[in-house]
Amino acid sequence: MSDLETDFTGAVKAVSALGADPGNDVKLRLYALYKQATIGNVDGKRPGFTNPVGRAKHDAWASVSGMSSGEAKRAYVDLAAELTP
Repeated sequence: MSDLETDFTGAVKAVSALGADPGNDVKLRLYALYKQATIGNVDGKRPGFTNPVGRAKHDAWASVSGMSSGEAKRAYVDLAAELTP
């Protein structure tokens, strides 16, 4: 496993163990980076206005479309480092 993979796995665990809520904006950014790192670009239709949570997640993920898996993992690790002691 590469250093980036190890860092990413550790960051995912650290974020899961956060005691304080980092807020919706940060959670959406983490979600988007995680999905981009593990799956790739978002596909499918944007959820409708009756599904605001799904719509926000889709929009966040779409905002990092085109970012490589490695770039997304590095950005996730960097953001997680800001949140953890």
